Amino acid sequence: MIGVFDSGLGGLTVLRALVERFKAADFVYLADHAHVPYGDRPSEDIVEYTRACSEDLFERGAKLVLLGCNTATAVALRRLQQEWLPTSPWAGSHNILGIVAPTVEAATQTPWAVTAPQYPQKYNTDTIAVFGTTRTVTAGVYPDEIGKRCPKVTVVQQICSELAGAIELKRPEQELDALVRAGVDALLGQTRQVPPHRAILGCTHFPLVEHMFRKYLPPFTRILSQPEVVADSFEDYLARHPSYLGNGKERGTLTLLTTGDPAEVSELARVFWPDVPPFAKA
Repeated sequence: MIGVFDSGLGGLTVLRALVERFKAADFVYLADHAHVPYGDRPSEDIVEYTRACSEDLFERGAKLVLLGCNTATAVALRRLQQEWLPTSPWAGSHNILGIVAPTVEAATQTPWAVTAPQYPQKYNTDTIAVFGTTRTVTAGVYPDEIGKRCPKVTVVQQICSELAGAIELKRPEQELDALVRAGVDALLGQTRQVPPHRAILGCTHFPLVEHMFRKYLPPFTRILSQPEVVADSFEDYLARHPSYLGNGKERGTLTLLTTGDPAEVSELARVFWPDVPPFAKA
């Protein structure tokens, strides 16, 4: 069984891509609506909430947990991998992954394991845009990790603080379009000399308005949307670790859980996945 965790519902965009790609796998999704949003919380709280939810997923039978949340990945993943998991009851048999690594791999065309500049990427002088929530941008994980692999690349970040909430609240298309345009205009204002060659949509809500980003970004800018990027990376990972895929069933199971109100969450979830199954109480 594979667990997918998010503080809210944005991770459903990643989960949906994984379920469609790996039809035989069993998935369990846990959304921590009791503490959402994570963006304004102290780092220690984010680490603790992410640890508790990962532990919950392990106890439910997941052997692999994917943090389908940029904030949780940026703030908590490294500490959980290095400090908590090795001393936990699941050490050696379970793992936790995040969605930043495959995104950085796609942006730099460099494997995550390579943390020093390699030819030809060490001479790469492209500009990469990152659109994200406040906490993801201020964590600086994308510039840091891209810079390790491509030191000459320019990374320009733009906070889109209201966009994720507006998407989740089903705000009118015109309002969403205005928020996307404002974010793109602000970023392009930082890069007037060299518009971005690639743009990372660094929030799992943003794929729902990717067409709006496409409208306002330069035609040559390649958009890296996390559901597709993560699914591609996950396919490679599971090819090397096939035990996580289960026992060869034709169709896997899908369980959706929330620490909040299941009825309310199930209704909101349709924004991200129109025919999504109902949530249950975690």
